[in-house]
Amino acid sequence: MTKQLMAGIDLHSNNMFCGIVDQDGKRVYEQKLPCELPRVLQALKPFKGRIEKIAVESTYNWYWLVDGLQDQHYPVVLANPAKMEQYNGLKVTDDKSDAFFLAEMLRLNILPTGHICDRQWRPVRDLLRRRLSLVRQRTSLILSLKSLHVRTTGQDLPLGQLKALPPESAGGLFENPFDQLTAQVQTQLLDQFNQRIGEIEKALLGKVSGLPRYQVLQSLPGVGTILGLTITLETGDPTRFASAGCYASYCRCVDSRRLSNGKKKGRNNEKCGNKYLAWAYVEAANFAKRYDAQCRRFFDRKAAQSNTMVATKSLACKLAKAAWHMMSQQTSSDAGRMFPGQAGAIRPDETKAGGTAVGDAPIRTGQAGPLRGRDRRRRELKSSEARRRRRPARANKRRDDDL
Repeated sequence: MTKQLMAGIDLHSNNMFCGIVDQDGKRVYEQKLPCELPRVLQALKPFKGRIEKIAVESTYNWYWLVDGLQDQHYPVVLANPAKMEQYNGLKVTDDKSDAFFLAEMLRLNILPTGHICDRQWRPVRDLLRRRLSLVRQRTSLILSLKSLHVRTTGQDLPLGQLKALPPESAGGLFENPFDQLTAQVQTQLLDQFNQRIGEIEKALLGKVSGLPRYQVLQSLPGVGTILGLTITLETGDPTRFASAGCYASYCRCVDSRRLSNGKKKGRNNEKCGNKYLAWAYVEAANFAKRYDAQCRRFFDRKAAQSNTMVATKSLACKLAKAAWHMMSQQTSSDAGRMFPGQAGAIRPDETKAGGTAVGDAPIRTGQAGPLRGRDRRRRELKSSEARRRRRPARANKRRDDDL
């Protein structure tokens, strides 16, 4: 009987090390190879009929290797290096030991793996990430130009005036010729950023707007065009998550604690998950608490119990779990299921019919508007008073525990 083989590839920017073991853990092949797909396929060809799986280390440059191996019908898994840790007492570790470590964990069926995004949607998702990078660079230019205007004139430059400023008129805001040149260059760059970001958004909407997952997300409070694109493309297939809680954890919307004997000993990996989804749901929570009455009531109740940051993250967790159910079941948002414990009618000052889009959260007909300033201040005072009343009780409890 021919023994099946397991292969591990330790991938770097300009080379890789390939190690192959059989079912008994015996090493049958080891070789350092360049990052050239023909050379890799030639090295694996003698073992093609016997290789059961190939584990490729998830580095920044794994696309070409995984795609090339899958095209040749090799079963490939993506090893998650954040969840792998070799024995710290080893005398020597190198690329060879790392490759065989991957192969050995694959043989024992204990290799932690990562998600391989669909090749059709991976460039679309990456383009959306590039858009976010361009938006941040555009914001940096805007802040730089506003700062220059304040330093040289002592007056603030309104954002609306800056955005409407043509490049040929930007130099007139300053007296020094070098400041004039700086303003002209920055406004020209801003125009270029606006054009390119608009082109990217148009291309993304043309590709994604027809997906059922994207369409149902438009009914989720706080989610508009850009956040809907982010959640759809970064999530991929929602059924790859076992439950709504697992998805919320992937979105960094759950607490990270390390407990021993009922006592907190520190924090675990807070960065485990998708940073783009974490950003998207926090943004959605900030919009939802402004324009949705039930989300605002949930936020106020949580803020009274803890603080505004924890309340925002709790609302983001609610939205993430609701989005998972919506994308998995292809259903619209249901406030009754999202907030089953909330009862009572909505006050007149919490509703606002109609309206236009604000930021990334369009105000739809019947959707609640922002609270009035007086009501918001009253609620903040109540929250602060409630926190002050709880402090002596907690202090007394700690003293009782010490006794």
